[in-house]
Parts: sequence; C-alpha cells; structure tokens
Amino acid sequence: MPLNGSRVALVCCSAALALALSTPVSAQAPEQKPPEQAAPSEQAPPPQPQAQPQPEQQAPQSGAADAAKAERKTRADQTVEAGKALQGPAANAECVWLGERVVGLMWRDDLDTAFRHLDLYDRFGCPGGHVQNAFRCVVRLGPLDQKSGDINARVHGCWLDPDLVAQAAPTPAPPQQGTNPR
Repeated sequence: MPLNGSRVALVCCSAALALALSTPVSAQAPEQKPPEQAAPSEQAPPPQPQAQPQPEQQAPQSGAADAAKAERKTRADQTVEAGKALQGPAANAECVWLGERVVGLMWRDDLDTAFRHLDLYDRFGCPGGHVQNAFRCVVRLGPLDQKSGDINARVHGCWLDPDLVAQAAPTPAPPQQGTNPR
C-alpha cells in the first residue's frame, strides 16, 4: 500500500504527539530552597585577592572611561542648554539628539542614515521645520575651518539658534595712501 501525502503527514503528526506525551513535562519548576548557611567556624576562608594589574594596563582603561564620562557630561550639558534656549518640542532631549544627528549626517552626505534618523525624529513628534532651519544655518556658515573642523559644535550652535550668523574674520585695515616711508 503506497503512502500518499496526507497519510505521511498523519504518521508524522502521530509520531510527534507520541514522543511529546512519552516524556514527562512539569508545568511548574519545583520549589528550590536556598542553600543552608554553614556555621561561621565551618566557612571557607575568604578568597585571596588576585594580583593587581600593572599601572600601564590601568591607564588606557581609565583614560577611555574618563573620556566616555566627559562625553556623557558634555552631552547632558548640551541637552540642558538646549532645553533652556529653545521652546516647544525641539527642546526635548530626544528631539535634540536625533535632530542634531540628522543635520550632521546630512552635512556628511550620509543621506540614507539621515533619513532613517529623520523617521525616528518624526515618530517622536519633533518639529521637522527645526531640522530644515538648523541645516540651512550649517550650510550658510560655509565650509569648516581646518583648525576647528568640529561639525558637531557647529550643528549644536545652529540647533540652539538657527539664525546664527558666521563670525566674520576681522578684515585687515587698508594700507594708508599718500606717504611711503623710505
């Protein structure tokens, strides 16, 4: 007698059901009691401290930890500053963080990532016009100086005040005409 598709499926289901029912399964885990404490005289001595890492090994870790801590503090300070300087939803921490990231990514021409962040920005109910104004401000300020070169500081400044005007470098005084010292 040949087995067709429905009979094979019926046999497989029956075998799986029989296997599942043959192994005992408990619905609840048995109660576990905490281990009994040994008397103080019977306790093992406390473990000996292991060798301390050399100071050279601690320096990179602490330097990285200090840098991360400073970055968090700076980020928190910027968020508080934005909350004081702005009104409405643009001052919310999530709007500040996502909005500044969107503007920075657009400046770096990473439009795919910028648009993904912009979707999140919109989902949080943040004002889209503020991103436009901040990006306009960043572009209006022109290319970055080689000395400063920090786009994040520029984006943050433009986020706080989209009408920010570039600080023009003082123009040198024109040379005096008429007399030529010899």
